[in-house]
Amino acid sequence: MFDLSYLHPMVVHFPIALLIVGVIADITGVVLKKEFFTRAAFYLLLLGTIGLGVTYLSGEAAGEGVVETGSLKMALEAHEDAAKLTLWAMVVTAVVRIALIVIKKMKGVLHWVSVGLFVIGVATMVRTAHYGGELVYKHAAGVQLQIGNTLPAETSEKDDD
Repeated sequence: MFDLSYLHPMVVHFPIALLIVGVIADITGVVLKKEFFTRAAFYLLLLGTIGLGVTYLSGEAAGEGVVETGSLKMALEAHEDAAKLTLWAMVVTAVVRIALIVIKKMKGVLHWVSVGLFVIGVATMVRTAHYGGELVYKHAAGVQLQIGNTLPAETSEKDDD
């Protein structure tokens, strides 16, 4: 059966890409006053935030299989806390953006405020990704090692003769 802990590394890159491109589009839309970029940023924000939810849940499943001790425990907790903050920051950003669009106040200072929230959310996401990278590359969390030589069954049988 498929191990859900493998889902996290497969889905984590989608919200990262969507939200980074989204915030760049949003800033471009405000600076150039182009509705196309602002609208694209909105859809990227929604898709990226949904993706963050999936990523967060898959990260919880992936964390279940990791034995938490010592520095790995501290690193895992830092990543989990950062992930919660990121999810909340992006949900708040999406809700604010939806509210501004519904009440037709998506212009001027309020648009800049929503862009600022988006930038803050992406910054928290980059911090979370950094902690996640440390888990894998510094602490080898989730890395499966095969130590020693393993020979195929037919090779080992020939050696026994």
